[in-house]
Amino acid sequence: MLLIGAAMESFAFETGQSGYVINVGGAKSEYTLMSFFVLPNQSLSIEVVKAGKHIPFKVGSGTHLNKFDWTAPANPGLQTLLIQPDGELPSTLHMFILHPMNLVKNNKLNGYTIGEYPKDVYKGLDSYRPPLGFVEVTKSNQDMLISPHYTLRQFLCKQNEGYPKYVVLQTRLLRKLEYLTTAVNAQGIAMDSFTVMSGYRTPYYNTAIKNKKYSRHQWGGAADIYVDVNPKDGVMDDLNRDGKVNEKDAKYLWDMVESFYRGVPEYKPFIGGLGLYKANAVHGPFVHVDVRGTRARW
Repeated sequence: MLLIGAAMESFAFETGQSGYVINVGGAKSEYTLMSFFVLPNQSLSIEVVKAGKHIPFKVGSGTHLNKFDWTAPANPGLQTLLIQPDGELPSTLHMFILHPMNLVKNNKLNGYTIGEYPKDVYKGLDSYRPPLGFVEVTKSNQDMLISPHYTLRQFLCKQNEGYPKYVVLQTRLLRKLEYLTTAVNAQGIAMDSFTVMSGYRTPYYNTAIKNKKYSRHQWGGAADIYVDVNPKDGVMDDLNRDGKVNEKDAKYLWDMVESFYRGVPEYKPFIGGLGLYKANAVHGPFVHVDVRGTRARW
């Protein structure tokens, strides 16, 4: 448990960190709760590592010394795995089995409008190819935690359509948001999570709001965020404590994120875009973060 700042006497922030790393088919988690996104029938290996060494762990009734080979069910949905490493905190893995991209017909998936991903792949990068599939979001699962401090609902596209809805999400984005959430609390700003003003955007919605063709929001790897706690009023808080809410508060958050790019090795997996936005008639100031894998600033 991380107790942060005299100004937070009644607020004990739990980071949700496990003290070890779980490798899940190339994706990772350092938390006691994390979500992963796989295709039906996809097979992958799960490993638990601490200080560079494998830790034996249990999944169900089985004990595994080095790795556990898991195969996703044939149908889209959710399977939850409880990982119990020897002598460590347990971790919950939400394994979301995706609705594959090939189920999108006439730009719709089960009646929900997806739109069309760009046919010309940006700079030939695999990260700009259409996503493999979509997480189904319903009224019953939208408020479930998918990491220690974030829910599915926070990443829904804003287009006005009914349920089921569909999102694309990346585990790496969840890890980045958790990292930054801990960092903000360490600055003496008490909050459970950022307000995610914009998470996933379907290509249909992205086009409708005239956003950039290759916006990383369409690949589930970007979030527009701000701190909204004191008071909780739908806009950024006065982070720099100058008595005003304006671009300087977004710049305070921007500077904090930027500082991790200088000599913080553990932040390397989260390299990506960082954008600063002023308030306008529609929204207050906010910061864009993403996990595109290359540095971009605006």
